[in-house]
Amino acid sequence: MGKNAAYAAQYAEEAKEQMRRYGIPASVILAQAILESSNGQSQLSRECNNHFGIKATDSWLKNGGEYGVYTDDKPNEKFCKYKSVGDSYEHHSQFLKQNKRYAQCFTLSPDDYKGWTKGIEKAGYATGGGYAASLQRVIEANGLDKYDREVMAEMRAEGRSFGVENNHRREMPAAHVPQSAGYSFPVEREEFLFITSPFGNRQDPMDATKQQMHKGIDIKTNHEAVLATENGGKVVAVNHNANTSGGKSVTVEYSREGGSKVQCSYLHLSDIAVKVGDVVNAGQKLGMSGNTGTRTTGEHLHFGVKSVSADGSKRDMDPAAYLAEIGQKGNIKLQALHNGNDLLAKYKSDVPQEQKVSSEDWMKKLLSSEDSGVGISGTNDPILDMAMTTFMSLMMLAAQIDSKDEERQKGLISAMAANRLVDLTSLVPGMRQCAITVGENGKTVLHAESGTVKIDRELTSSEMNRLSLILGNVNLSEESKRMKIAGMVTGIVATQQASQNFEQGMEAESQQQNLQRK
Repeated sequence: MGKNAAYAAQYAEEAKEQMRRYGIPASVILAQAILESSNGQSQLSRECNNHFGIKATDSWLKNGGEYGVYTDDKPNEKFCKYKSVGDSYEHHSQFLKQNKRYAQCFTLSPDDYKGWTKGIEKAGYATGGGYAASLQRVIEANGLDKYDREVMAEMRAEGRSFGVENNHRREMPAAHVPQSAGYSFPVEREEFLFITSPFGNRQDPMDATKQQMHKGIDIKTNHEAVLATENGGKVVAVNHNANTSGGKSVTVEYSREGGSKVQCSYLHLSDIAVKVGDVVNAGQKLGMSGNTGTRTTGEHLHFGVKSVSADGSKRDMDPAAYLAEIGQKGNIKLQALHNGNDLLAKYKSDVPQEQKVSSEDWMKKLLSSEDSGVGISGTNDPILDMAMTTFMSLMMLAAQIDSKDEERQKGLISAMAANRLVDLTSLVPGMRQCAITVGENGKTVLHAESGTVKIDRELTSSEMNRLSLILGNVNLSEESKRMKIAGMVTGIVATQQASQNFEQGMEAESQQQNLQRK
């Protein structure tokens, strides 16, 4: 067996794991490692476990990342140093995933090694020419594409999908940020966390007549991994009882200078992946988000933070302040958006004056970004697109009619988007309750209760088209649109009432005829 093939055989499982997690062909990963590390024999790979020649960035160094000094394009350049070869493979995948230059590669199939090698060369991974051709020669001479086929067949057979959420590392370093960076937000996002409820006094979601102190922030989630936020955390509490107020939960403690500590708690989990006493690192999976507990109205992650002084006294702190702190330490550029406003901004000293966002822009952001967890846009299906357009227009109309205050409008939009429900009660006088919901598949359902009849019925294509025409008519005022929608809903309810009356009458007549026959 040649040196290239021997190296590939030794690290094939590492490469296949990265393919499952990030969708990068295992063959390309191995070919890059073979060239960049000289089959694991280069000084950099032997002394620093660095098999991909990745240099230490300012962020890496600022956050305490280890490094080695070697001559490459210039003398005495700093390169990343890893605790294991597996960490080098993980960081290489993150390097490609997080660098926008390689974004086009991730639109390719995970087994398109030729497309990937060309994309990596075009993005400038190596300074020399012919990089794609060199990678392809290594792949084809050693049959490395067999590893791509193995992973593709495995994923199809097991019905699995690519991605870090579905394919967790066998080891336990950072899952989505370089482990030496040492910091992570509690869930993985590209741009922002959608906060449905911030820290502070609020209306009790279980009893609208009461106020309560909300001792954390609620993050919109969709059954996904929740992550440790710093390196060297200790799991100090785990609750597996789903029938408590916070449901299944995990608390992780981090030490600070002077003997103080910070405790981060994750509530309402569906399952837990750690136990008390475990030591965890930034980005490590602690469990999965869920909807457990007796005080929850839907799936979300309640993330709470306590400051523990050296004498053991505790106080609740705004998690936004904590996230702003670790965001700056770890150079994490995410925002925590509540009603379009970044909760972290007031705790940062190096950000520009907060820019106000309009209700309409906030609505578009929620419905277009995967980060929001709403997940009801980008269908490319004309019928589903009409449902989405109608849903957006109804949201805007309901918010504008309910309140002219911009902040209240954004709050209503947040609630409607989070619940995928538009409350139309204020638009349809005479109805006790009236709402429209949109399902994952674009199924649009009218829910209405008049006092004498209650319906839950999917709207027909003609009804959806009529709604769309009303909402899209620029010549109609808001009040005219409200009246036409009210008339349409009232007509649907009246038709349903008439149908029920007819059926009840037919049933009564049938029963009377049966009695006469006897």
